[in-house]
Amino acid sequence: MSSKPKDRKVAAVLAFAGAIPIPILNGTVSGLHKFYLGQPRWGMVYLLLGLTPIPTVASLIEGAWYLFQDSEEFDQNFNRGLPSSPSPTAVAKSMATSKVTAIQVGAIADALRELDRLRQEGLISEYEFEQKRRQLLDQVG
Repeated sequence: MSSKPKDRKVAAVLAFAGAIPIPILNGTVSGLHKFYLGQPRWGMVYLLLGLTPIPTVASLIEGAWYLFQDSEEFDQNFNRGLPSSPSPTAVAKSMATSKVTAIQVGAIADALRELDRLRQEGLISEYEFEQKRRQLLDQVG
């Protein structure tokens, strides 16, 4: 997966475009959205099945799914581990409801540093790191 966050509207447009028949190819070019979202194996499956209606129907369903998801859900599914900027409302809400002391923040920061060290040494996977990091940050906000 690349380091740039994926946009759900772009993913939806690519999914819907994959459902449009292309007469020259005698089928569709489904699966472009899968390549965009960092899922090249699924993209290849869609391209290989391009002469059947399966990827066309799947692309239509996925395009609608991308549009009906909220941004947070889309980010959880396709932008895991990538930096995203929180909305101003979320920041204000977090600041207003935060009752964490400076000592607790320091302890959480130390835990995050230790967690990062474990990840860099290969003792935990990127997925385990991200899960634990989110748990620790949830304690702050």
